[in-house]
Amino acid sequence: QLQLVESGGGLVQPGGSLRLSCTASGLTLQYFAIGWFRQVPGKEREGVSCITATGTITNYADSVEGRFTISKDNAKNTVYLQMSSLEPEDTGVYYCAADADAYYCSSLEAYDYWGQGTQVTVSS
Repeated sequence: QLQLVESGGGLVQPGGSLRLSCTASGLTLQYFAIGWFRQVPGKEREGVSCITATGTITNYADSVEGRFTISKDNAKNTVYLQMSSLEPEDTGVYYCAADADAYYCSSLEAYDYWGQGTQVTVSS
């Protein structure tokens, strides 16, 4: 069964950090481009970051550039999103997704597999 599972979300104070994990079963993430997206109620899902299969290309939304870092551990079949200097505006459900078009960071519609999401709440 093909499955992506996000973990690591939670409640954190502004200025704090969290590390999200995206672990796959039934597919090998090293052959996919992986994206992180987030969504808040009433708004469209937006791209946060992505990494290509080889890891040579990483992209970040302007709002998280310099604060978030995406990385992958092929041995663990896991992609991480390290989030630092968190702001209340970072609150949302974070999803990871896998795109078989492995060498590009594509738009949301291109992704083939999605996880169920993990909630991140930044609040004092």
